[in-house]
Amino acid sequence: MGKLSVGDKAPDFTLQDQHGNSVSLHDFAGSKNVVLYFYPKDFTAGCTAETKSFSNVHEQIRGMGAEILGISTATIATHKEFADSCGASFSLLADDEGKVRKLYEVQPSMWLIPGRTTFVVDKDGVIRHVFNSQTNIGGHVAEAIKALKAMAS
Repeated sequence: MGKLSVGDKAPDFTLQDQHGNSVSLHDFAGSKNVVLYFYPKDFTAGCTAETKSFSNVHEQIRGMGAEILGISTATIATHKEFADSCGASFSLLADDEGKVRKLYEVQPSMWLIPGRTTFVVDKDGVIRHVFNSQTNIGGHVAEAIKALKAMAS
């Protein structure tokens, strides 16, 4: 199987969020686009900045007919603390075994740091945009908003 790219069907998954609720990609089918961002680790400087940046635009993104989902390999309890510290009002999903990260083919940086990749998935479950950068933290938010605007026009 090749790397997931624009035009591919986004793999469905079900994970628990920071409140212990099950969240599936198919929950949004037909009703909302999804900004799905994979990040390396809770409470690191880059991941904190990225999650706060997404938190700051959450209402704007919701106004564009989309929802944000953050995914890392942290536990539910760690996600709860992290979400509270970042003011995240969206779901942070616990992929503690890394199965969804593998399903989405999110590659590590330097072979050991979990990758940072954002996917924008439309209401039909099709990947419409992919942005991958370990260091351009703000680019993930900007690229997601740009993709959602393009989808609306």
